[in-house]
Amino acid sequence: MTQEIKILLREDEMPRQWYNIQADLAKPLPPPVDPAGNPIGPEALAPVFPMNLIEQEVSQERWIDIPDEILQVLAQWRPSPLHRARRLEKALGTPAKIYYKNEGVSPAGSHKPNTAIAQAYYNREFGIKRLTTETGAGQWGSALAMSCQLMGIECKVFMVRISFEQKPFRQMMMRTWGADCVASPSSETETGRRILAETPDTPGSLGIAISEAIEQAVTADDTRYSLGSVLNHVLMHQTVIGLETKKQFEQIGEYPDVLIGCAGGGSNFAGLTFPFLADKFNGKELRVVAVEPASCPTLTRAPYVYDSGDVAMMTPLLPMHSLGHGFIPPPIHAGGLRYHGIAPLVSHLLQEELIEATAIHQLECYQAAVLFAHTEGFIPAPETSHAIAQTIREAKQAQEEGKERIICLNWSGHGLMDLSGYEAYFNGQLADYSLPEEQLLRSLVSLEGLPRPQ
Repeated sequence: MTQEIKILLREDEMPRQWYNIQADLAKPLPPPVDPAGNPIGPEALAPVFPMNLIEQEVSQERWIDIPDEILQVLAQWRPSPLHRARRLEKALGTPAKIYYKNEGVSPAGSHKPNTAIAQAYYNREFGIKRLTTETGAGQWGSALAMSCQLMGIECKVFMVRISFEQKPFRQMMMRTWGADCVASPSSETETGRRILAETPDTPGSLGIAISEAIEQAVTADDTRYSLGSVLNHVLMHQTVIGLETKKQFEQIGEYPDVLIGCAGGGSNFAGLTFPFLADKFNGKELRVVAVEPASCPTLTRAPYVYDSGDVAMMTPLLPMHSLGHGFIPPPIHAGGLRYHGIAPLVSHLLQEELIEATAIHQLECYQAAVLFAHTEGFIPAPETSHAIAQTIREAKQAQEEGKERIICLNWSGHGLMDLSGYEAYFNGQLADYSLPEEQLLRSLVSLEGLPRPQ
């Protein structure tokens, strides 16, 4: 065999530090604030998160050491392979070279354990006995369930109702790893009971599930809340992806022209792209594209505002592109991308025009996912299919222009637990959906009276 397919690193080449992009921002990220617009200090987050993670959240240090115990667990599947998608290139007839970083090799099948392991570790070290969290598609809930089991603490997951019903085997994964998983909204919290009374047939949302998880966390001294995306420390934990990818490109003497990641909360996108953006800050030519669903167009249509991360407004106000904390997204099958806001750091980079954003309909994404499965063999998660669809667009553009370019996407997870979505696609039961302007405007009403980032 003469054509290289996988670019591999040795275990001793794993990153030993996380990269903190905040150290290199020309314009600092606006701080979290209270409803009056006053910046809040780390102590305001203490009922929700352990102080050792809060310190990472606000840190301005460029490099944060990864503890050995975390590295030992990550070594179960890291470094992950970087694949050359030669069969996909051939099917597209493109002069572009397509690479994908395979994060589906983790035990939970996605990139999510990169931060779940770290969060479970730091909570345990702080003396926490139990974590609560939310999950959309189930990838994050599965990852945290596994991580809590490995670190010896309990886990409670509030799963968005529509995904809970669509993906029973995700529930079973969490139970197998010892977690308690319930549909959200639930009758176990005041927030859940109120929403069920108002809209008993609601499909749920990540914002609701976050409220329920935080409500349970703040009422017990030995419990804290864990979030799978959005926050600064979560995105930083994911930079092991991009740091490995940079080494893998160095190994073959190449460098990407375009980096692509799907974007819901922003963690897998940030994990691949932030270490490369450090080069862009220093003058490197590079396009970085975040891809979201047309039905939940946070980066492409939502304003840049201060908003809460949850429907009950239990979190501080964060500077982000937001559809409004009361937004109830349509029940598309890419459940991990159904969130009203996106990471403050990703929002900030878009505001500074350092990244691009695009929105794609689900039928194009499933078509792209099936082509990927037919050519590369791996079945992508519906979330990952958004990055694949944009990659195919880029490859076709390269073909039209007759230009070779190097495209790299984050293949953020497999779709073996998401086959009901593929079934609906094959049976013609899915349709494209653009968020109506009137629904967007109704949702933005919840932002009235809140402060705006400067």
